[in-house]
Amino acid sequence: MPRKRAQVTLTDVAKRAGVSVATASKALNERDEVAPGTRQRVLQAAEELSFQPNVLARSLISGNTRTVGLLTDELSAARFAIPVLLGAENALGNEQMSVLLCDARGDAIRRRHYIRTLLARQVDGFIILGDSNEVRPSLTKEIPVPVVYAYCESDDPDDLSVVADDAGGARLAAEHLVSLGRKRIAHITGDPGYRAARDRAAALTEVLDAAGLPLVGEALFGQWSQRWGRHATARLLASHPDVDAIFCGSDQIASGVTEALRDLGRTVPEDVAIVGYDNWEVIATECRPPLTTVDLNLEQLGTTAVRHLFAALDGDRHSGVIRQPGRLVVRESTAVAGLIPPR
Repeated sequence: MPRKRAQVTLTDVAKRAGVSVATASKALNERDEVAPGTRQRVLQAAEELSFQPNVLARSLISGNTRTVGLLTDELSAARFAIPVLLGAENALGNEQMSVLLCDARGDAIRRRHYIRTLLARQVDGFIILGDSNEVRPSLTKEIPVPVVYAYCESDDPDDLSVVADDAGGARLAAEHLVSLGRKRIAHITGDPGYRAARDRAAALTEVLDAAGLPLVGEALFGQWSQRWGRHATARLLASHPDVDAIFCGSDQIASGVTEALRDLGRTVPEDVAIVGYDNWEVIATECRPPLTTVDLNLEQLGTTAVRHLFAALDGDRHSGVIRQPGRLVVRESTAVAGLIPPR
């Protein structure tokens, strides 16, 4: 039976580097009082010996567990929260930190239970993850460690929230359509109860006003669905047959809009240019034609939230709202094939 290989210790690393155990510990923990040359020798020795530091012992010494609690409400149905989570998890992993994920499923009692559970695990900080970019009640008073809100906005201005820039994304879409020379631009979007729908509609109107163009008809609010896109398009063209562009509040709506236009004998983009929102690739790339759309950069939003949590853990705490800019992804629904810029 093969003998179990002895675990490499900090003493082994110190001996290989020719330094004391205390100096080796300081070097591996990136303490400032170690000379660069000495630090490099210790790191090289640790690599040569495949040294794995004892995370538990390190946490007992430093008072940090190198874990972050990530609390969400509706992960099972949160298509937008998943990429934020992925961006956050990747950023934490790059710093060798672990994530403890809890889904409260919209239940206040469950939420309080998870907060207590995560605090009992002595997490270093919290990320509160939303799924709709909406304002939500602050939880910070219940949590004695740094907190950052991601893809939701705390109602306490002293908290730090990182949200998607819905108005900025709508401006990108509107300016793109105006730059193409479209003059009769309409808007079909989702539920007006969502702040995102209201902000995108308002930003579109601002861009059109600045360009001296009217919004065709009124913004048509409805459901975030292909069915609503089809219904709203038929209604729009019945009263405004000369429309030459439609900005849609989601890719699902835009997919329904393109179907309805095709059924009504209109070609996209020759007769009517279409811009969606969200860059939901399973819809945007399979649409006929593929959709020009606004990408929310949600993974980057998660990374930004983690970066600010790290700053707060280092004592550099900020408050207010950070709006993560999106980007325009141009495809065939506004551009002739072969003239699409690289993404």
